[in-house]
Amino acid sequence: MRRTTRWVAGMAAIAGTILAATAPASARPDTARVTGSADFMLPFDPDDDVRSFAFDVRSTPYTKPIPGLPHGLPTDATGTVRVSHFVPAQQLTVRFEATVDCLVTSPGLATLTAVVTRADSVVADWVGKRVGFSVQDGGRGHGDRVGFTWSFSGDQDADGTWHEARIGTCLAPAPFAVVTRGDYTVRHAELKPMPVG
Repeated sequence: MRRTTRWVAGMAAIAGTILAATAPASARPDTARVTGSADFMLPFDPDDDVRSFAFDVRSTPYTKPIPGLPHGLPTDATGTVRVSHFVPAQQLTVRFEATVDCLVTSPGLATLTAVVTRADSVVADWVGKRVGFSVQDGGRGHGDRVGFTWSFSGDQDADGTWHEARIGTCLAPAPFAVVTRGDYTVRHAELKPMPVG
C-alpha cells in the first residue's frame, strides 16, 4: 500500500512538473505582463482631448532570432497596444494599433515598444513606425502614469537640424502623463539568462 501511495505521489509530482513546463507563457508567474486600459492627460498641455492607451502585452524571452543573436533577446515580447485620441474641437477620433516587439520591467514600471500595424487615414503614414511607451503602476487609486515617444523624440544632425528620431527597441521616456480614468497593471519578472547551446 505504501509503495502504491509513493508511486501515485511521484506520478503526481511528475505530472505537475510537465504541466508547469508546458503551460502557456501568459499563465506563468515569471512572465512579465502589462495590461489595462486608461485615459490620461498631458501635464504640459491641459485640454479637453481624451487620450487613451490599452495594453495587452507579455514577455516572450528568446523567441525572436536576429542576426548575431540566434536565440533572440531576453526582452522579446508580444501583444498589442491600442491608441485612441478624441479631439472634441474637431469631433474627430484618431486610432492606431501596434504590435509589441520589446518589453522590460521593474517593480511597478514597464517600458515597451511596438510597431504600428493599423492606423486611421489621418495617421496612415505611421504604419511600420516603431513607437515607445512607459507605464507606471501605482496600484489602484494611487496614480498610474504613462509616457510615449512621439511628443518628445527628436534627433539633431551634424548641421544642427532637428528631425524626428528613430525609436530603438524598448526605448521610451519616463511615464509623465497622469491617468485620469482606468487602470494599468504591471507584473514584473526578472530578465531570463540566455539559453545554453
